[in-house]
Amino acid sequence: MKIIFIHIKENAFLELNSNTVINNTMPKACKPLILLSFFLMVEANLNNAKAQEVPEVAIGGALRFNYNLSTWKPAQKRRGGDFGYDLFRINAKAAYKGINLNAEYRLYSNAFGGGMLKQGWFGYHFDESNEIQLGLTQVPFGIQQYNSNNWFFNLPYYVGLEDDHDMGIKYIRTGDKVEYQLAFFKNAEETRFGNTTEITHSRYAYDVAGRNKEFNQLNGKFIYKFGNQLKHRLGVSGQYGRLFNLDTEETGNHYGLAIHYELTYNDWNIKAEAMNISNNPANAAGMSRDEISMAAYGAAYKVAADFNIYTFTIARNIPLEWKPISSLKIYNDFGYMHKKKEGFDDSIMNVTGVLITAGNIYTYIDYAAGLNHSWLGGNYIDDFSSGTPGAGWEARFNVNIGYYF
Repeated sequence: MKIIFIHIKENAFLELNSNTVINNTMPKACKPLILLSFFLMVEANLNNAKAQEVPEVAIGGALRFNYNLSTWKPAQKRRGGDFGYDLFRINAKAAYKGINLNAEYRLYSNAFGGGMLKQGWFGYHFDESNEIQLGLTQVPFGIQQYNSNNWFFNLPYYVGLEDDHDMGIKYIRTGDKVEYQLAFFKNAEETRFGNTTEITHSRYAYDVAGRNKEFNQLNGKFIYKFGNQLKHRLGVSGQYGRLFNLDTEETGNHYGLAIHYELTYNDWNIKAEAMNISNNPANAAGMSRDEISMAAYGAAYKVAADFNIYTFTIARNIPLEWKPISSLKIYNDFGYMHKKKEGFDDSIMNVTGVLITAGNIYTYIDYAAGLNHSWLGGNYIDDFSSGTPGAGWEARFNVNIGYYF
């Protein structure tokens, strides 16, 4: 839905509708002049409003429901899975004189964190190629917006490295051949401002939680684009930030480096990424420095402090004329997490699925399999850190249906 306010003069707005009429008692000779004057006035004011870059507000959102059947839930399997509420969200965009707003608020069930701001930032376009954003904005690291095609995302998401948003300022330069982003993030999204208060677990993107807090993070990302029919995007990303420990009041650090590649050919898309991540918390004596706590969706778990992640995804879009279905997107997304600590078991994730588009309804049908994956069976707390020795694969059949407006 798009609302446009057109300013005519002080304290006046132009309104046109089907009820606009010319008085029938008016002399016939005057009516053509009145009509001509009226439409000339309308045209002049519309052209003037356009030149003034009139304010624009667009409101959207989504309502989603979810069905899932999981191999590690015997009672759920006996009743044939569960179907219920996923989320309701509101999106708002606004623009006036080059300054814009982009915000998204999500409402999950209380069990998954309740209400949370996914993103919310103010932006300014210097021109078509240069932009600056301030607020809760996406961290420029790796393939964006998503390093995945499915509803579950890919492994980087679960350790705060896919579709992550933090509080800071970001500069974006977009050219025909080169793109780059530079950013400074003061901290992850904060809703508590106590002296030694841990971050809330009610958040969309995973961030360092518990007794450590992210602050003063620098990010840089560079992409080179080439090719015509075969379109290539080759990039590198880097980040460095601090970790403040609430117990010792000392500062550690965390940093990461990623190389990424994306290929688009007709209806095909391939994404590949490799990242090297290290976290060095200044924990209190007796507290392990081989793992950190991360949180989102109302709960926290442990993650290995040092790891590499490798991902590879392939997808094909198939246009259709099966009304109301307009397209199918078939994909397979793979992720592998190698933990550097000796004795920690690695984590793996693979999702095969299809996205069905029918009007404003988008349906993800996924078969997600995981090994030492906190959201796919096993031990939720330790799967992304030490893992579970001898753990087997678990899987979840999932159908997510959403109406996006």
